[in-house]
This record gives sequence, C-alpha cells and structure tokens, in this order.
Amino acid sequence: MVAKLTQGFWAKAARIILRNRILILLGITAVTVLLATQWKYMQFSSSEANLLPDDHPANLQYNAFLKEFGEEGNTIVLAVRDTALLELDNFNRWNILNEQLEAAPEVSFVLSTDNLSKLVKNDSLGQFELTPWMPEQLQRQGQLDTLFSELFTRLPFYNKILFNKDSKTLQTVVYLDKDLVNTTVRKDFVLNDLQNMVADFERDTGLDVHVSGMPYIRTMNAQNIIDEIGMFITAALVVTSLIFFFFFRSFRATFISICVVIIGVMWAFGTLGLLRYEITVLTALIPPVIIVIGIPNCIFLINKYQQEVNKHGNQALSLQRVVSRIGNATLMTNVTTASGFATFIITDSKLLTEFGIVASLNILGIFVLSLLIIPIVYSFMPIPKTKHLKHLNKRWIGTFVNWMERIVRNHRIAIYFTAIGLLVASIIGIYQIRISGSPIEDMPKNAGFFQDIRFFESEFDGIMPVEIVIDTRQRNGVMKLPTLKRMDELGHFIEETPELSKPISVVNLVKYSKQAYYNGLPKYYQLPTSQESSFILSLAGKSDQDANLLSSFVDSTGQVARITTYMRDMPTERMEEIEEELLEEIAKIFPAERYDVSLTGKALLFLKGTKYLVVNLVLSLALAIGLIALFMAYLFRSFRMIVISLIPNLLPLLITAGVMGYLGVPIKPSTILVFSIAFGISVDDTIHFLAKYRQELATHHWRIRQSVYASLRETGVSMFYTSIVLFFGFSVFTISSFGGTVALGALVSATLLFAMLSNLILLPSLLLSLERNIANKEVLKEPQIDILTEGESVDKPEEDLE
Repeated sequence: MVAKLTQGFWAKAARIILRNRILILLGITAVTVLLATQWKYMQFSSSEANLLPDDHPANLQYNAFLKEFGEEGNTIVLAVRDTALLELDNFNRWNILNEQLEAAPEVSFVLSTDNLSKLVKNDSLGQFELTPWMPEQLQRQGQLDTLFSELFTRLPFYNKILFNKDSKTLQTVVYLDKDLVNTTVRKDFVLNDLQNMVADFERDTGLDVHVSGMPYIRTMNAQNIIDEIGMFITAALVVTSLIFFFFFRSFRATFISICVVIIGVMWAFGTLGLLRYEITVLTALIPPVIIVIGIPNCIFLINKYQQEVNKHGNQALSLQRVVSRIGNATLMTNVTTASGFATFIITDSKLLTEFGIVASLNILGIFVLSLLIIPIVYSFMPIPKTKHLKHLNKRWIGTFVNWMERIVRNHRIAIYFTAIGLLVASIIGIYQIRISGSPIEDMPKNAGFFQDIRFFESEFDGIMPVEIVIDTRQRNGVMKLPTLKRMDELGHFIEETPELSKPISVVNLVKYSKQAYYNGLPKYYQLPTSQESSFILSLAGKSDQDANLLSSFVDSTGQVARITTYMRDMPTERMEEIEEELLEEIAKIFPAERYDVSLTGKALLFLKGTKYLVVNLVLSLALAIGLIALFMAYLFRSFRMIVISLIPNLLPLLITAGVMGYLGVPIKPSTILVFSIAFGISVDDTIHFLAKYRQELATHHWRIRQSVYASLRETGVSMFYTSIVLFFGFSVFTISSFGGTVALGALVSATLLFAMLSNLILLPSLLLSLERNIANKEVLKEPQIDILTEGESVDKPEEDLE
C-alpha cells in the first residue's frame, strides 16, 4: 500500500522542482529573510543551566531554599595574596576599590576591610553594637600594622571570610543584587565595570587581584562560548570547504555548497530567535553542526549529478535523476540523523530539549535546502566540463575501493575476529568509565578565571556553595542552646572534611557575641554555656544590628537556619561520599522526630542533574536505536536485515565507549551526547549502502555477490567522501577551550571514522556470509520505500554501475 502511494513521488518532485525554479528560489529567499528578522530575539543565557526537570525533588528543595533565603550564588569575591597589600598606600587604594564596588548600582552590599565592623558590648545600653574596625583616616604604617595584628589574631569570626590568617590573604565579598544576578545586567557589570576597576587597581599598585564567585565564573564562561561561536562556524566552513574542493576540484561546486550551508546557518539562528531560546553551550554548537551535516548532503547530490552527466551527458535528465534516484535515500539519512538529535527532547531537561528541537528541525531544513538549491542552481549553469568530472576516475579512489573489495572478498574471517576482539576490549574498557558531576570540569583550564578558581580553593577551600537547611519545627527554635550545639557539632565535622570550607551559620555569630561580651578576648570565641546563654542571647536579641546579621542565617520566624559551606572541585565519587557522610552525620546529630534537615546548593544540584541526565540520555540512545530500527524495517521488511544493519553501527559506539574508559574520559553531559549524535549520523552510510544493495539485487537477478560488490564500488566513494568531511568537520570542535566541547568533537569524529570502516567492511561481509538466510524475494516484495523510481528499469545494469 505504501509503495503504491509513494510510487513515482520523487520523479514528480523532480519535475515540480525543475519547473518552478524561480518561484522556489523566491520562497527560500522569503523564508530566509523572515528568519533573519528573528535574529534580534536571540540572546545568550544569563542563568545557570539546570539539568533537572522543574518538578524534581532536588529542584523543589532548592527553590524552597531560594524562597526562604534568596539567591545563594550572588557573591563575587576578590582577593590579593601579597604582603605588599598591607603597606599603607596599597591598602588605601584597596579600600578605594571597595568603595567603588559598593557604589555600583548592581551591587547591594560589599563586605570588606573598608567597612569591617567589630561587635562590642555597650554596657550603658545593655546590648551589642557594631563599631568600625578601621578609623576614617589612616596616616601611619604603624597604625595599620596594629590594625592587622588585631584582625589576624583577635577576630576569628572573619577568618576564611575576609582573610586567611596563615597566608595573610585579604578578600572582599561583593553581593550582587539578587534580582539582577540572572540577567544581562550582571554580564555588563562584570565585563565592563568590574574588570575595569580591577585593571585600574592592578595598574596603580602592581598587585595581582584574583576574582571568582559563581556570577563571575558564569559570565566569563558564557563570554568564552560567545567568542567561540564565530570561530567554530569559520573553522567548520574552511575545513569542510577545503575537503570538498580537494575531492571535487571545482570552485563552482564548492561555492554552491558553501551557500547552501550558510543559508542553513541563517535558518538555525532564526529558529533560535523565533522560538525565543537562549544560546547555551549546546545550542551554540548547532550552526557548525549544520555545516558539517549539510556538506555531505551536497556531496551526495553533486556527486550523483556529475556521475549522471559522465554517463550520458544529458543535463536535464541528470538533474531529474539527482532528485528521483537519491532523494529518498538522502531524506532517510537526514531523518535518521535528525532522530538522533530529536531523542534529546524526551530527557525532561530544558537545556537538552531545546538543543534537540532546534538541531533536528534544522537538519531537516538543510536537507530541504540541499535538495532544492543544488538542482535549481545547476540548471542555470552550463553542463560540467570534463575537468570537473576527473575526480570520478581518480586512481587513488579506485585503489581504496579495490582494497575494500579485496578485504571483504578474501579476509572475512579476519574481519569477524577483529570485530569480536574489538568488542571484548571495548566491554573491558566500558567497565572503567566513571561519571563526572563537576560543574567546572569542562571549563577552559588555561583561562584566567579558571586559575582563580584554583586559587580560591587553596586559600578559602572552595567556591561551589553547599547549603544545609535545618528546620527545628518550632518558632525561635534555632536560638535554643541545644540546637546551636548540634549545629556546632555538625560544623566541626564539616571543618574536618578537607574538601569543604569552614562553615558559616548563626553559630559563628553567637560565638562572636560571647567573645564581644568578654571584651573581645579571642579565647571566648565559643558557644555560651547554659548559664551564659540566657543573658548573652538576650543582649544579642536587643541589637538591631545583630538582627540584621541574623537574617542572613535564620528565617524571620527563627524556626529555620542555614549552614553554608563551600566545596572544592573533586571527583564525582568523592562528592557522593561526602554527601553520604554528611547525611549520616546529620542523622546522628539531629533526631528525625525533632528536626527536618536537607542538603542543597548549586554543587549538589549539578551532581544530581548529571546523574539524572546520564540515565535519560541512555534512554534517548535506546530510543534512537529503536527509531532507526523502525526505519530499517520500513526499508527492508526483514528482521535479519534490521540486525545486520544495526551491528555495524552499534560496534563503533561500543568501541568509542571502551576508548573513553581506557583514556579516562568520564561520562558527563557533553560526552554522553556523543552516542545519540554519532549513531544517528553513522547509520546514514548504512542506509545508502543497503538502498543501493537492494537496487542491485533486482538489477542482478538476486545474485548476492555481484550486488554487494557493485554496491560497494558505487557507494564506497560517496561514503568515504562524506565520512572524511564529517570526521574533519566535527574535529573542529577540538580547537575549543572547553573540555566538554573538545571531548564531544573528538569522540564523535572517532566514532564516525570507526562507523565508516564498519559500514564499508563489516556490513558487506555480513551480507555475503548470510546470503542464504537473506536472499529471498520477500526483501523486495512490495518495497516500503521506492528506491527504483518511475522511469528506471531493473533491466539496465549499465545505468546503475560505473
């Protein structure tokens, strides 16, 4: 039934395309202009990528924390590790920088030496009050030395907050406006105001300022992504164009192909604007991917046109056959490629869903553009000259095809043993793969902001926040001494964990209150005893300034408290161990019948998001395999043929996974994408080969061997061309400064190279070895896809073989 409905479709499509050339070109121009008007709606992502669905328990928990305490990732930190900063002139200039930061409208508060306050007891008012640590004017170095001596020895509350007493590093903490931290205003402040202020300070003092914090890291990381988009597009165009020209030796063919993919890129950007999607680290890859996938389409179409011209010299017939003979197979290959990307839509991750939608739509779009533009443009041009057709008879291509045929003909046992050996080695390698949930692992290691991350890890024990939320289930329950003691016990456990920073909570403030009560003596920086707690805590409760400090750590009812610590970058396994150890310690310290305690924060959210993503992407890969198996069933109504077609495409995926295990490349959001993308692309070669094989079966009256070798000779060249283009095209991503993008490019390239060899050597071998099992006319009875289109005859082998 399907065959009858589709019979002659592509021949009719060819006639429609060639008879309405001007109208179609005007239509393409109109669509391109329309999508170009949507470019103004493109914007780069200002918020952090959330890998979890909105209704995931970890997300709900984190959003509840934000609702109670506000945005946690709104701090930018600046630090100087140089004793020269303790000199009077440099220190005064440091304070000027702090004043400039506080004056910025994007900043809500700055905690620094410029406004540092000491908590002191006011006996006359019977309360604590904050007094300036530094006098308004500093005129002598001795005066400053005394102040720093007090800071480093008598104010432990600020240790690892404003200074590191061991290295004498000074730090300033800048709190951005919570309403602006996820907007483009943050980017403008960081890239323009902040960087200029820091540069001026460094120029005036000769000191090196380290800057970090999640808003700063996100901004610099996003700017790197923006900078690399143009680089990727240029590199993809240059590399694919050079390879294309090397194969075809035709400026005309190269120029036409470049025009096709450039229009495809314009459509991709227009789609992003039309759908109001933000440009993220993934969607930024779509334009160069469209180039890399679009060029093989051009290769198949132009190569077919030139083959037809070389056979009979009739331009009109050649152009018609470009559409009618390989339009179906090209459509199938693009649909399978788009399916590989479209499977990301089911992941429930907004980041991946948007990537999957835009990529799959534009892959189908580049197919339409290729199929329409190439025949139409060539119809306006003179017929190719002999020099343009020389590549069809290149000796080295013939040598390559003959080598493949010789291998398949004479060494099938060796091919199978090699495949089995690679499979076993790959399975061993797969067991060595680890999962990475680090939010900074893929960041450019040579970038200045990444070096600063390492600096703050060494000086202040980390920059990735982890929040522990404690609900006492009763009003003002946080300030009860038993609760404070439990929080302090947990704080000691956190301090003993090397990968976590000194915790900050209401406990620190209560300890500081006791120290202030005893006239600032450092030895009293501890929790009050049962006898002391009543009057010390009552004094703290009378102070408005203490109440302001308290609001950062405790909710308005006094029922819920937070403990904030910062985590170093570490392997995912260790991160999971720490989470488990924390939960075990919390269960011991806080009885479940009296307290509700939860862990949240950006670091843990990313870890859970990565694990969630891995599970979902494995499902998406399974879906991709299932969809493509259905396409194969649609093409060949034979279960054996489905299995034969999948084996050469699954083996390269397993080999790549094994290589990842041996090389220590972890499974993470960037590398897990490799498998669905590579599988969707690599199966294209299988479709082209099997489509031609089925055609040759009919032509050669069911003689399997002749059909396999004829298919190998004709499709081998195009498959080699396209695989080389794809290999080098995806390799351009290895010039990225992002580790994840480099891994994505290298792994997809390697997988496609393995897939080419597998489809050119293993697939024909399987067909020949299993010929008795698959050589029956049911394979072609009522074909589901009309490869032999109207106007072709199975009795003309000379028109299908070179």
